[in-house]
Amino acid sequence: MSTLAHGREAYAERRWPDAVGQYTAADHDAELPARDLEQLATSVILTGRGSEGVDILARAHLKYLADGDYSAAVRCAVWTGMNLILLGEPARSAGWFARAHRIIEDLPEPCPFEGLLSVPAGLGALYRGDGAAAAEAFTRAADLGRARGDADSAALGTLGLGQAKVMLGEFDDGLALLDEAMVAVTVGEISPIPAGIIYCAVIETCRLAFDLHRAHEWTRALDRWCDAQQSLVAFSGQCQMHRAELYRLHGAWTEAMDEAKAALDLAFRGDRMATYGGFYEQGEIHRLRGDFDAAEACYLHAQETGFPPQPGLALLRLAQGRPDQARSLLRQAMDGVDPAYRRRMLAARVEVELAAGDAPAARAAAEELTALCASIDMPMLHALAEQSEAAVLFHEGNPEAALVPLRRAWSRWLSLDAPFEAARCRALLARLCAALGDEESARLEHEAARAVFSELGAAPALAELEQPELEQLELEQPLPGAPEARTAPAPTSNNDAHHAADAGPLTAREAEVVRLVSAGLSNRNIAAELFISEKTVARHLSNIFTKLGLTSRAAVTAYAYQHGLA
Repeated sequence: MSTLAHGREAYAERRWPDAVGQYTAADHDAELPARDLEQLATSVILTGRGSEGVDILARAHLKYLADGDYSAAVRCAVWTGMNLILLGEPARSAGWFARAHRIIEDLPEPCPFEGLLSVPAGLGALYRGDGAAAAEAFTRAADLGRARGDADSAALGTLGLGQAKVMLGEFDDGLALLDEAMVAVTVGEISPIPAGIIYCAVIETCRLAFDLHRAHEWTRALDRWCDAQQSLVAFSGQCQMHRAELYRLHGAWTEAMDEAKAALDLAFRGDRMATYGGFYEQGEIHRLRGDFDAAEACYLHAQETGFPPQPGLALLRLAQGRPDQARSLLRQAMDGVDPAYRRRMLAARVEVELAAGDAPAARAAAEELTALCASIDMPMLHALAEQSEAAVLFHEGNPEAALVPLRRAWSRWLSLDAPFEAARCRALLARLCAALGDEESARLEHEAARAVFSELGAAPALAELEQPELEQLELEQPLPGAPEARTAPAPTSNNDAHHAADAGPLTAREAEVVRLVSAGLSNRNIAAELFISEKTVARHLSNIFTKLGLTSRAAVTAYAYQHGLA
């Protein structure tokens, strides 16, 4: 078999370094055909050498022109421009898009890849926060892609339209479109680079829509997609970044730190889009553990990427006893930002405004969160809204009214397997009970919160717990996260219970663990699948054995098959 044939085989099998080596060797002997040059460029980009890959794409473009394949030349021009956007070179990318437009205008027949040219326009509108313009551009991309048989255009347009609808508050329609785009990826219709773009964009949009279930599902899928490709750098860092966030929210902070460091390593090797998340997630863990200097350094590194490290930096200032500065930072970050990112900061806004003594501003942010629940029926958002409402009611001098929403929030965090947030609810419950004269309940809630904070190593939360006279509340702003159900009550919505229909006394998370045990996974593999620690898996298994009266994994497996959980 020739070197060129070996290169093509390696590309088809997604062995990217091998494809680069074989194609490069063949290119030394004789200039590669245009299609092989394009595949060499893709392989180089996926191994983290974006600038070099763009130069090879430009060669492929010129080769297509020389061969008279103008439609393929358009495709190369657009992807050259798209990759230049990812490299932070907007002027050069605009030049390539203009070149593609000019070629299309000169073609006697419709270009099958014309839809791709609407994608940059849609992205620009998304970045500006103009959801309506983005929806129009992405609809055109999707329609042209479907009409002319270009799966990449159709899928990217569908993805972008879903993102635009989420930005505009049309959450059900938007999330359904994200799932549709992912179907095209999972059945293998999409080229490698747009597939990676779709995976990462879908997960990010799920975060912005507070859809924890989808964020978990697609992060696991992205993880498998990355692992199936040899030495993949592009998108792998972003995968680790998302894993870090989920581990953090589930209380597996050591694992979260490891994943964040891995994300940064891959960012430095070429996946630049993981730089912000790698630094931000490390900052979050340092802040939660009380290492404020390290947190500050990580947040400032994250800020160097051009994105504000919020609400983490504002919450750090609050933890440092500087509420006015925290309020200023958060107000500035929320002013003019697109609605999706604003929503992510509302819970922190409530906390900061209360600490700064601006009760009306805190009330307004809490009411904005509550209003969102009417259009986003996600357990995580409901938990944030209820937790924030309880904090405001307590600040307003109405601890009795605060009990109901706070207990609901605690129940939801347990169902979501989010130990830190659940413990924070219990810390506030202790204060409410004390204010109402129920000292025994206050003591029990206080001790329960202390146990979780101690286990997690949440030094600042633990220190605050021991100072009940403080009037401010620390309502940590979570992203799509999850927790650690100890005695979790029944799930509070269908989104929580999708695995628990026939689980009997088990919580949704315990039913998930049963399903994975029945599939033969070890505790370590279950922890990786669910983004929790091995210790948490062991605790879930202990609860499962107790609730079901079982003593072995084999018995759990039998239960899974008997109850439709396998």
